[in-house]
Amino acid sequence: MESSSVEYHIQQIINIPENIEPPLWPQCCIYKVPTTLLNVKEEDYTPLLISIGPIHHSNKTHEDMQEHKQRYFHFFWNRLDQKSDLMNYKTFLEQEEHNIRHCYQKIFVDISQKQFVDMILLDAVFIMELFLREKKRWEHKDDYIVTQHCVSKSIQRDLLLLENQLPIYVLEKLYDTVVPSSVKNHNRFIKLAHEYFASCYPHHKESSERMFEEKNWEKSLHFTDLIRYSYLPMKLSDQYMDSQNECLMSRTATKLNEAGISLEKVYNRSLLDIKFKKRHFLSLFLCGCFPCFKARFLFPQLKVNHSTESILRNLIAFEQCHYPDKPYICNYVSLLDSLIDTKDDAELLVEKDMIVHELGSHEELTSLVINLSKHVVTNSSCYYQLMEDLNEHYNSGWRKAMGPLRRYGSTLLGIGAVIFTLFHFLWSPRY
Repeated sequence: MESSSVEYHIQQIINIPENIEPPLWPQCCIYKVPTTLLNVKEEDYTPLLISIGPIHHSNKTHEDMQEHKQRYFHFFWNRLDQKSDLMNYKTFLEQEEHNIRHCYQKIFVDISQKQFVDMILLDAVFIMELFLREKKRWEHKDDYIVTQHCVSKSIQRDLLLLENQLPIYVLEKLYDTVVPSSVKNHNRFIKLAHEYFASCYPHHKESSERMFEEKNWEKSLHFTDLIRYSYLPMKLSDQYMDSQNECLMSRTATKLNEAGISLEKVYNRSLLDIKFKKRHFLSLFLCGCFPCFKARFLFPQLKVNHSTESILRNLIAFEQCHYPDKPYICNYVSLLDSLIDTKDDAELLVEKDMIVHELGSHEELTSLVINLSKHVVTNSSCYYQLMEDLNEHYNSGWRKAMGPLRRYGSTLLGIGAVIFTLFHFLWSPRY
């Protein structure tokens, strides 16, 4: 190859476009949502009111919130006994700037060090002041953000988006070294954050509080990870974590119900802690007649409101990027997709109180569940054994044969009772 040709090829390699992403760094935990998922419903991954961190920083639609960030910075500054603490915290951010950048999938070389540090400082202080004010909202009746419910809920929703995160250790450092002890309600920032997002957890308040005490929340990387952790069983046993196998599809809710399986809601469990309890041998014959012999599908109640879809989509996106070997939320959504195929399936689960929702109709719930699974890729499921047991139970010849009897049993019993009464009336002796 001629010298000029070699030089040309070398120059082509050197002139790699700047938008080519570098390999992920070990500390990377904040990702751009994969395009395949983004194209399904982009608005569920996009901040409505406020941008946090560098990914949506240049979005012009959030410029109004910059004034609120600066106002909150002023409020936070006035809280401080030692102003130098915040200056020292800024020095910490300058020292950590390289590591913080590498928590993001994209490095953002177009943002200078000063711009990056100032942005992280302003966003971290805003979040901290917001959490402190929400804790004592009755003291801030003139605050537009905490008193306007629609604004407050929209910001809470924005703070859970995968692309809208700060590394949680940055916020913990601010809480530990700058926030005055006189305004702290908790020893740890993670507890303050847990309480702020309490309405987003799929649990009753009592079980959520108990769950917090039992879990090691220091594992959380950011708020999206914090919410994901809240969905997982309280104690992820080795058996649960090692139960990954090839994926299976279960029968729909109506089919399982027809097969004599008792569909039951349960409380005081993490959302993903779903169980199937088989009964003893007699259930093969009697499950359609006596409830005590029925096999039981135990399903922690799922509450669906208008923010649930966005939360689940961002948890799925995070797992697809960061936890491909532990896709627990993806597995849960796939199981839901198996259970709900039609409006009748959704209606049955709502009737059993296993799902409660604030959507307009059962058709909307069905559509939500079906669309959640689009373009989600998993190679394993933590529910493999559960679905295998459900399918084995369903495929039992006796149970399938008992289906029509269970369906029409009450009608047949009613007809039999009428015939018996009629014969009794006609043939009984009259005096």
